[in-house]
Amino acid sequence: MTITRRRITRGDVDLSVLDAGGAGPLLVLLHGLAGSGAEMVATAEAFADSFRVVSLDQRGHGRSTRRPADLSRAAFVEDVVAVIDLFSPRDPATLVGQSMGAHTAFLTGATHPDLVADIVMLEGHAEGGRPGEAAALGSFFASWPTPFADPAAALAFLGDSPLSRAWIADLEETSAGLTPRFDADVMAAILEDVHRPQWTAWESLAVPTLVVFGKDGMFTAAQRDELIARRPQTRRADLAHGSHDAHLDATDEWVATLRRHLVGERPGAVQPMSGPPSRQ
Repeated sequence: MTITRRRITRGDVDLSVLDAGGAGPLLVLLHGLAGSGAEMVATAEAFADSFRVVSLDQRGHGRSTRRPADLSRAAFVEDVVAVIDLFSPRDPATLVGQSMGAHTAFLTGATHPDLVADIVMLEGHAEGGRPGEAAALGSFFASWPTPFADPAAALAFLGDSPLSRAWIADLEETSAGLTPRFDADVMAAILEDVHRPQWTAWESLAVPTLVVFGKDGMFTAAQRDELIARRPQTRRADLAHGSHDAHLDATDEWVATLRRHLVGERPGAVQPMSGPPSRQ
């Protein structure tokens, strides 16, 4: 598969999009906080046989504008709208997001239902976060002793996990060493907005939606149940493996679950399907 990079300009923000090609309706992949479209490539490759797949570096991340003036949820939503307008101007798109990306996806569906055909949320929620969480995660990112001399130095600090390997693979090579493609204070500011409750948008969402939780994800059983109770038409899948970043550490099960929903037959009833600090 050949993946190309496209750019979209919205005002003072340049958005970078990985285009995995494929034939079919548009599928937009949305990464989590402090990630980039690159961490969704395995998912993209699995669906290029059925969809035109693109993976967006959301503003403040990856190769998109690093320090945009507007970090609001509305700005993230309108970025997704711009992607849909470019790649699928006549037909609605399917949105698949993890954590912060899942949050962006359902807000896009709530505000632009005519542009969205289906939503899949991996480890996403509408509840909001606890006070101080965003600042704590920002402090964690600020504690990275960057620039790292090389990938081995980054691995020694971050530890060996699928998430840390994704971060390391995405580091930018500079003359001084390897640096993240995001700024800690920007991540904290974005997360503050993600952590505002969005129950009104969630309960009004009319687009078909599947929520997927990793076995060892960040949400409690009560939090998972409340998301469905507040919107009973939501489909739910609980993975037998995986963390908050199940697209990275339970990739095969995640892709199989996603494929059953997007490509396979869908049951008529809503029912569960068996089967460093957490970021958003």
